[in-house]
Amino acid sequence: MSEVAQLKESAARLSVAERAELAYFLLDGLDGTHHWVDDDEVMRRRQELDSSEVNALTLDEFKQACGR
Repeated sequence: MSEVAQLKESAARLSVAERAELAYFLLDGLDGTHHWVDDDEVMRRRQELDSSEVNALTLDEFKQACGR
């Protein structure tokens, strides 16, 4: 079994809070990648949705678009 597979197996046994903490740690370690959105970005996206400039996706549509 690969090291990544072993880590996944171990992570699957963690509580939700522990998995969230682990996910934060891993995402934070990706250089040059941020995973946060500031208030201005939230307002801009909300305005796009409200004006029908863009269409929202359901969770199922999002998962399908991601190949899951």
